Amino acid sequence: MDVVSFADIPAKERFAFWREMSSKMWMPLDARCEPRLEGGFQAHVALGGLDSVQATLLTAPSLTVRRTPRLIRRSDPETFFVTCAVRGRATGEQADRHADLRTGDLMLRDSSRPYQTTFGSRDPAGGQLLSLQFPRSMLPLPERGLRELSAVRIRGDRGIGALASQYLLELARRLEEFGADEVMRVSALTLDVLTAALADALDARSSVPPGGRRRALLAQIHAFIRANLGDPQLTPGTIAAANHISVSYLHQLFRAEQRTVAGWIRERRLEQCRRDLGDPLLTTTPIGAIAARWGFASPAHFSQAFRAAYGLSPRQFRHRR
Repeated sequence: MDVVSFADIPAKERFAFWREMSSKMWMPLDARCEPRLEGGFQAHVALGGLDSVQATLLTAPSLTVRRTPRLIRRSDPETFFVTCAVRGRATGEQADRHADLRTGDLMLRDSSRPYQTTFGSRDPAGGQLLSLQFPRSMLPLPERGLRELSAVRIRGDRGIGALASQYLLELARRLEEFGADEVMRVSALTLDVLTAALADALDARSSVPPGGRRRALLAQIHAFIRANLGDPQLTPGTIAAANHISVSYLHQLFRAEQRTVAGWIRERRLEQCRRDLGDPLLTTTPIGAIAARWGFASPAHFSQAFRAAYGLSPRQFRHRR
C-alpha cells in the first residue's frame, strides 16, 4: 500500500502537485477544484495493487477530474474502472449519460472515451471515492454492453448492487490491511463481485462463469454478514433469504471453503470484540455492552468463546492491552 502525502508540499503548490501526480498514477487527467480551495488544497491518496486490479482510495474536500479527447490520444491504458462513493456524493458523465451517486452507489467508466467526475462532501473530512481499475479483458461480459453501462448509476441500496456496495465499502475500510499473501485472493473476489453487479445491471447473468458466480456470491454473503454482525437474529435462514438462496446451498458454499456459517459469524464477531476491547477510547464501556454490540446475547457464552479463541478472558485481554 502506497500513500501520497501533501504534508511536505507548500500550501500554494499542493494542487499543482496533485494534478501532476494524478496523471502519473492513473492516466493523463485534467483535475480542477474550487478556486477557494486551491491555496490550501488537501487530499489523501491510498494506492493498493490487488494483483490485476489497481485500487485507489481518494479523499478530498471537492474535486473535478476530466479526461478529454486530447488526453486520450496522449495515452490510453484501455481499461475499465468502477467507482464507489464511500463518503459524500459524486457525479459522472460519459457518452451523453449522467449519473448522480450517493454514498454506496457504483458507476462504471471507460478510459478510452471522454468523461468527467466530480465529487465532494460537506463533511470536514472531505468526500471519498474508491476506484478500481482493471483491463477490459478481466470481465467475462460483452464489452459492447459494458460500454452502454458507463456513467449509469448502480444503486447501492437494493439487490445485487447493495451486496456489491457492502463489499466495496468494507474493502475501502480495510484496503491498507492486506498482506502480500492475501492480494491475489482479494483481487479475485473483487473481480467476481464486480462481475456479478455489472452482469445484474446488464441482465446478463449467463455471461458470468459458474465459478465466478459462486465466489462473487460468497463474497457478497461475507459482506452481508459483516454489515449485520450486531444483529443477534443473524442466522443461516436470514442470510439465505437476504441473498435469495436456500439454506442448504448457503451451507454448501461454506463447506466448500471448509468452514461453517455459524463458525464464520462467530469468528468475525470475536474479531470486532477483540478490536473494541483493545481500543483505549472504549476502556469505560462495559465488556457486556461490547459483546452485545456485536451480537453476543449471553455474556457467559461470549466469555467462553473469547477465551477459547485467544487464550485469555475478555477482562484479562483488556487489562493487558
